[in-house]
Amino acid sequence: MKKFSYLLLVVFLAFGCEQSGTTLLIKEGSDLSVSSPFESKLVKGAADTFRVHLEKGAIASGFADQLSVDVVVKVFGPDGQLLGEFDNPARGPEPFQFTSEGGVYQIVVAPFQESEGDYVMMLDRVEAVATTNEGKIDQLMRFAIGTGEAVPGATVAVVKDGKVVFSKGYGYANLEYDIKNSPTTIFHVASVSKQFTGFAIAMLADQGKVSMDDDIRKYLPEMHDFGEKITLNHLVHHTSGLRDQWSLLALAGWRLDDVITREQVLRLIFKQTELNFKPGEEMLYCNTGFTLLAEIVSRVTGQSFAEWTKANMFDPLGMKNTLFYDDHEKIVKGRSYSYYKNDQGELKKSVLSYANVGATSLFTTVEDLALWAVNFENVSVGNDNIMKMMDQRYILNKGDTMGYGFGQGVGEYKGLVNKTHGGADAGYRTFINRFPEQRFSVIVFSNLASFNPGNIAYQIADIYLADQLTEAPPKPSEAPAASDQPKEAFDASKVTLSEYTGRFYSTELETAYTLEVVNDTLVAHHQRHDDIKLTIKQKDGFSSSAWWTGNIDFTRNSSSAINGFKVNAGRVRNVAFEKQ
Repeated sequence: MKKFSYLLLVVFLAFGCEQSGTTLLIKEGSDLSVSSPFESKLVKGAADTFRVHLEKGAIASGFADQLSVDVVVKVFGPDGQLLGEFDNPARGPEPFQFTSEGGVYQIVVAPFQESEGDYVMMLDRVEAVATTNEGKIDQLMRFAIGTGEAVPGATVAVVKDGKVVFSKGYGYANLEYDIKNSPTTIFHVASVSKQFTGFAIAMLADQGKVSMDDDIRKYLPEMHDFGEKITLNHLVHHTSGLRDQWSLLALAGWRLDDVITREQVLRLIFKQTELNFKPGEEMLYCNTGFTLLAEIVSRVTGQSFAEWTKANMFDPLGMKNTLFYDDHEKIVKGRSYSYYKNDQGELKKSVLSYANVGATSLFTTVEDLALWAVNFENVSVGNDNIMKMMDQRYILNKGDTMGYGFGQGVGEYKGLVNKTHGGADAGYRTFINRFPEQRFSVIVFSNLASFNPGNIAYQIADIYLADQLTEAPPKPSEAPAASDQPKEAFDASKVTLSEYTGRFYSTELETAYTLEVVNDTLVAHHQRHDDIKLTIKQKDGFSSSAWWTGNIDFTRNSSSAINGFKVNAGRVRNVAFEKQ
């Protein structure tokens, strides 16, 4: 393994927003060649530079293995122009890839912010840019998941004119038993499940067994009467105002790697007594709505949601490796398991034990999902009325049309009508990307949490649809108007943190948090979570270090004593806790 010579040059380099205009010490450039690793130590204010000599039409890829330092990799062309910046994980391989027009390219490696430590630089591969669509996908995927070691990966399917024109697996489905991914590997597809739930309720509506304008309490009498009618249409378009189940569960003390059953989720939903907003006023992504839709399908049909969808959707479409996974102990042959990388770059199992369906928990393969995509073009399950419902976009009370319907995002990509949905649970990352007018779809599943399936799906669309895509002109933007009244900075030094201590209980969640001051910091304790640090932002208002507690606003009684607080955290609003 080669090492840098330690001749240092002072170079003025615009190296990103944080370091723009900063004088960096750049080690003397060294030539980088394939499979000849360099080891180096970065110090604060210093960077390394490498030279790569390439012919025109070559594609180069490699990585900086971040042993004890978080690095940023930038690639500059022969003309000095920045071609790409790569900054993802804090530890482990930081991959880079670029295409050559011929000449000498510079790769600069700098520490992220003020970090320092050791790394190893490797130019992994230089080859001609692929000339076939299949070869281009292979090059994309090699960059996305890396090479040379057993790593989690992905599966890809491309569908054109009713046929699968490409399908392949990359990396491993199971690291412990060295089982590779293939087009028949079964994945948990997370929120991609929602369009199947939407399709199921559309089928029942078409059969006259439900109406999309029905009050959900007709089927779910256990729901609290919020004084506002919530319809099936609200559920399927994320406009119900219901609080999101995952945020509620986390706030109530569940970890998302716990066994989480249908019964537990429904119990928590039925105990809610407030909405985020009036139904139809806003669109706010809500998993709760799709869990309730699955429950309605089950109650109306007298079958479990898994049984009904198998008999009425999956079997008729020939989706033999597809099911709603409603039993966390069920054995599914050929399934993948998911993984993530920790802060040290080590691969870890990302545990998922859901036993609830509707919003999530569809198990399928890219080849089976290709059959699903084709059904939108050549309808064999459903009919024109159902397909029209699947394309339906909700109009809010104030008249705005939303770009979402029945489990599909509806929009435009480079001039083409585009229907999509992604999914993310544990270490699973999934994406379906349909272009209905081109009769073209891309399906990408991964079992690695850091993988971006949407990015890959669009790059594959760019490959196949290159002659039909147009770059949309940028939309003009206006700077926000400056406030005439500058906001006065809050003086936290006058706050007595002990005033906010005590035990706080939520009836809706059946859980409590204890707040105390630890080393001059207000900390929230819960028996099932790590301690949560609270930072004051305004009078009686704190931000928190946990996503499920978000922002906490304390309330006072008529004597100005603290008597509770309310949590606002993304998809849940005004969850009340009372001081005991």
